[in-house]
Amino acid sequence: MTRLPRLMTSALITTSLTAGLVAFPHLALATAEDGAPAGLPVETAEPNAPSQEPAFIGQTRAPQPGEMPGVVQEVVAEGLPQLWALEFLPDGRMLVTAKEGALHIVSAEGEAGPAIEGVPGVVSSGQGGLLDVALAPDFEQSSRIYFSYAEPREGGNGTSVAAATLVPDEAGGGTLEDVQVIFQQQPTYDNTKHFGSRLVFSPEGDLYVTVGERSDAEPRAQAQELASGLGKIFRITPEGEAVEGNPFIGTEGALPEIWSLGHRNLQSAALDGEGRLWTVEHGPRGGDELNMPEAGLNYGWPEVTYGVEYSGKVVGDGVTAMEGTQQPVYYWDPVIAPSGMAYYEGEEFPEWQGAFLIGGLVSQGVVVAHLDGDRVSYEERVPLNARVRDVKVAPDGAVYAVTEDRQSGSSQIIRLTRED
Repeated sequence: MTRLPRLMTSALITTSLTAGLVAFPHLALATAEDGAPAGLPVETAEPNAPSQEPAFIGQTRAPQPGEMPGVVQEVVAEGLPQLWALEFLPDGRMLVTAKEGALHIVSAEGEAGPAIEGVPGVVSSGQGGLLDVALAPDFEQSSRIYFSYAEPREGGNGTSVAAATLVPDEAGGGTLEDVQVIFQQQPTYDNTKHFGSRLVFSPEGDLYVTVGERSDAEPRAQAQELASGLGKIFRITPEGEAVEGNPFIGTEGALPEIWSLGHRNLQSAALDGEGRLWTVEHGPRGGDELNMPEAGLNYGWPEVTYGVEYSGKVVGDGVTAMEGTQQPVYYWDPVIAPSGMAYYEGEEFPEWQGAFLIGGLVSQGVVVAHLDGDRVSYEERVPLNARVRDVKVAPDGAVYAVTEDRQSGSSQIIRLTRED
């Protein structure tokens, strides 16, 4: 068990309140609830696009809270294959997806059972693999699960969603029965980048599916096209049909499953306490975005974005705002490289109540985005010194982070609790 040191206290922070405003000198410092000055932004590196300015105060580099909890980390499971997602089962065990294309059940004590049989083949190279997994809202009665994956197809591949019945066995493994592919992102494309993907059930029982735009210059422009399934969020029924009331039903040439458009590579999604969908998507070099995607709205990519190309050149015309597109609620430059997120409601971390916990691949920890209404008021980070692929809140309020080591192709599951 390792104790992470308490981050800066408000007393230490007040000695250097102005030092972190160099990159964005026009931003105002926030104030903690008790009236004490809040901390400097946790990000101190220069932005990749220093000439870009946020559209409003607090859109990036929000201050750290004046008080932050100490966090204890405990490795629950290690030596696992390289994982992508975790979902808690009702009995406290964990259902995890492995990038290579396997599902495993992990006991509460961290023992992984054998691979579950019946998983369809996946494209596991590059950014592909077996991606997210979600339990059906009626899982306790139906035992149905849903999972997204990079599906091999004639002429290439694409992100698909399948449903199946999970039948565990006494050995800790099990079988998938009645496997049905309910949704396929189209068009098929031949590369191994930007598949997305997260699955989130709405309070009404509909399924949000996030995907990527396949990265390359030619397909990524289709994030703006309603006839294409690249760079979109979809809302479908558990059977894979467009939900009645979707914004583009009846629009000529539009895919009726589309909920929102203009997205890059969406690997984080969660509902807030009001049942609204929030997402975090990968930006280019800079420009990771937190959004609350609404029906029919356009989030800009690749015509509007913060950050720059990996080459350092501007993206498109280099604009960060355009009529008809939405500003992100918050963005990061440099990137955190987001993957997985959870909305915190629990007793273990009262300081995080109502905050989003976001996995950081590049930032190598959990990013805590505190909200004030629909804006980010504070940002803090819990360093884990490892790429965090998924984040979940356990039934007891502890936070579970799935880490990955790409070099060894292995993962750990780390449990985070509050330091007494």
